[in-house]
Amino acid sequence: MSPLASYRRLLHLAGPFYVLVAFLGRLPLSMSQIGTLLLVSSATDSYGAGGLAAGALAVANAVGSPLAGELADRVGQRPVVLVQSLTGSAGLVLLVVLTRADASSTVLTATAAAAGLLLPQVGPLARVRWRPITSPDRGQERLMDAAFSYEGAADEASFVLGPALVGLLVAAVSPAAAVLVAAGLLVVFGCAFAVHPTARLTGRAAGPLGGQGPLLSVVFVGLLLAQLCIGMLFGSIQTGTTALTTDAGEPGLAGIVHACLGVGSVLAGLATVALPPSFGQERRVLLSAALLVVLGAPLLLVDSVGALVAAVLLLGFGVAPYMIGVFSIGERAVPSARVGLAMTLLAGATGIGYAVGSAVAGRLADADGHTAAFGVTVTATALALVLAVAGQRPSRRMLAARAQTTEAASPV
Repeated sequence: MSPLASYRRLLHLAGPFYVLVAFLGRLPLSMSQIGTLLLVSSATDSYGAGGLAAGALAVANAVGSPLAGELADRVGQRPVVLVQSLTGSAGLVLLVVLTRADASSTVLTATAAAAGLLLPQVGPLARVRWRPITSPDRGQERLMDAAFSYEGAADEASFVLGPALVGLLVAAVSPAAAVLVAAGLLVVFGCAFAVHPTARLTGRAAGPLGGQGPLLSVVFVGLLLAQLCIGMLFGSIQTGTTALTTDAGEPGLAGIVHACLGVGSVLAGLATVALPPSFGQERRVLLSAALLVVLGAPLLLVDSVGALVAAVLLLGFGVAPYMIGVFSIGERAVPSARVGLAMTLLAGATGIGYAVGSAVAGRLADADGHTAAFGVTVTATALALVLAVAGQRPSRRMLAARAQTTEAASPV
């Protein structure tokens, strides 16, 4: 099946409306992180305070999402995502209100954390739905590769459109307006994702209770650390970009410049479905990690907005393939009844990495400028490569065992 045919088949199985709401439903999270960074930074006149608040939102989301994922595995996604969408939106509105009231940075950080705790992780939950959606198809595993390629590209596209929308709103109105728009989108599209008919395919009540068992393994722990590195990359780039564009007198460009990271990432992510199945996911992770190291190094040399755009755009070509490989391996590394928890744990690890990256880079940017912040980015890519090398053999063994189990369970 060709890449285009695979994507057409996925669209046919899920329906265009599902694809639309599952994409737009993930925008509020991508907007809220950089929106919080800009909102609190402008209110307190401190990159460190802004990075701390954005990091608190990300950490709280990293803690709350796996709890929501575990609950969704048990009762289904519909009630869980519906409650998260409504309460998460209220948390973002409260953050804006308190900022306007000149609340202290401590209060703003705590409020950002409360909002992050409630925000739904639509992307990981959408990944959970694809296996039951594609179950009628005999070429399910090939379709699952295509689905995860699409989801990786969709995540990156949301981190293009989300920050770009924030940048436009900040430039045209204010950071507060950007956060309020994120809250409105969450109410509309988060709830639409929650009530979509595909939500009935999730939860143990939707299928057999088989496939339960331990979640953590050497492979899965390695994947969690891999996503931690990617989160550090995201957080440090956002902070370094904010510092450079502000020093250049164009703070509203921060979101737009950061969005360039996703442009190359989207293109590379969609193209991964064309790779032959013989080129395993673990090898794709290794190749993309090496690419991240090579393409991340030029960030240490940028000294203008134009140079930053070029460096960030090129770096994006390694991001989505890396994450697609990690999530694809993760979906196969855990019991079938615990995929929701696994996907949200991986997303949560990304959030923790974002918090570490943004907080450390924020302090370094306050002290030494944007180059020091980008040093965190380069360090994260090096760590990602080390993990990819170490994970080759255990991942290959796990995937081979999973393939044998799937083949044995398939009807003759």
